[in-house]
Amino acid sequence: MLRESVKRFANEVVGPKVREMDEKESMESEIINGLFEQGLMGIETSAVHGGAECSFTSAIIAIEELAKVDPSVSVMCDVHNTLVNTILRQHGTKEQQDKWLPQLAQSKLGSFCLSEAASGSDAFALQTRAKKDGDHWIINGSKMWITNSYEAEIFLVFANVDPSKGYKGITCFIATKDMGIKIAKKEEKLGIRASSTCTLNFDDLRIPAENVIGGEGKGYKLAIEILNEGRIGIAAQMLGLAQGAFDKAVPYTYQRTQFGQPVGTFQGMAFQIAQAAVEIESARLLTYNAARRKEEGKAFTKEAAMAKYWASVIAQRVSGQAIEWAGGVGFTRETGIEKFWRDSKIGAIYEGTSNIQLQTIAKFVQKQYS
Repeated sequence: MLRESVKRFANEVVGPKVREMDEKESMESEIINGLFEQGLMGIETSAVHGGAECSFTSAIIAIEELAKVDPSVSVMCDVHNTLVNTILRQHGTKEQQDKWLPQLAQSKLGSFCLSEAASGSDAFALQTRAKKDGDHWIINGSKMWITNSYEAEIFLVFANVDPSKGYKGITCFIATKDMGIKIAKKEEKLGIRASSTCTLNFDDLRIPAENVIGGEGKGYKLAIEILNEGRIGIAAQMLGLAQGAFDKAVPYTYQRTQFGQPVGTFQGMAFQIAQAAVEIESARLLTYNAARRKEEGKAFTKEAAMAKYWASVIAQRVSGQAIEWAGGVGFTRETGIEKFWRDSKIGAIYEGTSNIQLQTIAKFVQKQYS
């Protein structure tokens, strides 16, 4: 039922705006408002806080279905749900949850601010600093590659309150745009162009002490935990992307005739399509297995890394093949197939590069066999 309702919203509301948003490199407010109206911005949030009170797997389903139509909209929903909402649900005080979760479920977009110029894969090398000033914290620094930041109103900002402690000084703060967060630059990107990615500056950003989440110096633990969950969300996005490209291109191969038969029935292409179908299904099984383990309270770090890595590989491979299956038509922007390939490239980069995922998987293999 959820899958069908998200699919309908994606096709009827998002679909007609995909190309325009991609070319303008901006997210339509109608889409953001529609996600809130559909209850897709508080999927796991309790009903008491205005959310849908559904499962983590429900969030993964929504992310997958949105990505079949537009991965830009999918990642906006993903970051908001699996990173921002989850941190507040799992680590926020009752007062913080009562104040912020209803806003995030009903009207205000959230953004997760961890990466910096010098701290990408090495996330805990961040240079943003927070200094105590009475009952407030003063934050100075900058963040890069921040998803949702152009449209967001609520931000989770990671800063170090005591650099002498290294990563154990990292703390998570709740901030709002009207506190003085400045957008220094909005990136122009290869793919997921409607999803905003910005550089943010904090110049004496004044945040109430009550806005610390999880306690001082606990930010690194929050980040580690949440990024493992977030990687399942990105796997779902890449999975949906691969399926979306497949769904657009394959029907064309049975309509396009050459040498007296549909091109999709020639053995060379037929085998490629069959192989892609298997690969998509393998990515789906890895993704939903990781989600299942997470829901059951089992360890899922390795499974999340496997899902994200493989779904990213398959997204690039299938979307690239989809262009070739459609021939010259696939190379044009009119069909939207080429957009899936452009969007797929980010899967190997954000929320942990493919090499970081392989490193994580390798550590688990070594631990098991050495």
